Amino acid sequence: MGFLSVIRRWALRDKMPIREIARRTGLSRNTVKKYLREGAVEPKFKTPKRSSKLDPYADRLSAWLLIQTRKSRKERRTVKQMHSDLVKLGYDGSYKRVAAFARAWREDRHRAEQTTGRGTYVPLVFQPGEAFQFDWSEDWANIAGERVKLQVAHIKLSHSRAFLVRAYPLQTHEMLFDAHWHAFRVFGGVPGRGIYDNMKTAVDRVGKGKQRDINARFKAMASHYVFEPEFCNPAAGWEKGQVEKNVQDARNRMWQVMPVFADLKELNQWLEDRCIALWAETSHKALPGSVADV
Repeated sequence: MGFLSVIRRWALRDKMPIREIARRTGLSRNTVKKYLREGAVEPKFKTPKRSSKLDPYADRLSAWLLIQTRKSRKERRTVKQMHSDLVKLGYDGSYKRVAAFARAWREDRHRAEQTTGRGTYVPLVFQPGEAFQFDWSEDWANIAGERVKLQVAHIKLSHSRAFLVRAYPLQTHEMLFDAHWHAFRVFGGVPGRGIYDNMKTAVDRVGKGKQRDINARFKAMASHYVFEPEFCNPAAGWEKGQVEKNVQDARNRMWQVMPVFADLKELNQWLEDRCIALWAETSHKALPGSVADV
C-alpha cells in the first residue's frame, strides 16, 4: 500500500514519467500503468499474493543497510556484496530486486533525515497548496436541549490559514474521513501533505524519530486523496502550531457564542458557515488582506 500511495503522488501530483517511477520503485512500467489505470488506492488481489523471494530476508537486509550507514565510506559493503551474502544464506532471487530494495530503503531514510536531521526546522512560511494541519479537540454544545460533549475536527490550510471545524460524537475512522472530505470540499482542493499528531486512528505504533507504523485505513485515505501524511514528534504540538492555535481561537469565536441546535447536522452547517464568515473577518497578518483574500 505504501508503494501505491507513492506511485499515485508521483504520477498524479508531481507528473513524474512512468519510466522514472518504474526505475525508482523497481516495478515494471506495465505494473505502474495498471495501478494508475485502475485508480487503486490499496492493493486488491483475486488470488493470494505470491510473496517475493526477498521477503524472508528483508529484515536482515535492512539491518545490514543500517549498519553500513554507521561505517566510513571505505568500510561499507556494496549492494552486490550483500546480494552475494544473501545467496549464501539461501536467497535465489535476482540482484536487481535487492538493489531496488536498497534504493527504496535509502530514499525512506533520506526523507526521515530531512525532517529530523541536524539543522532542520519547521517552516513558518508555506507555499500555496503545500500543506494543511489537522487536530482534534473536545468541546460542548447544546443540542435538542441537552449539553453534549463532542469530538471536534480542526483542519487548517498552512498558507492561507483558512480553516474548517466539524463536530462528531466520536473519533472513529468514519468521522476522521468525513472531516477530510468536507474540508477538501470547502477548500476546493487537496494540499500536497497533511501534518498530524500521532492519533490512534492514523498511527498504530510510534517508532524512533519519524518512524511510524501508519494505520492501513488511514494510509488508504491518504492514497485516495493523493497527499503525503507527516506526523509530529511526540509531545511536540508546536510542529502544527497553526491548528493548535485554531483550537483555542474557535472556543472564543464560535463555541462560546453558538445558539441551541436541533441536531448535529444543523450544528455542523452553522460551524461551516461561521468558519467561512470568519475568513473574511480575520486579518492574515503575514500577508496583506484577510484570510479570505489570501
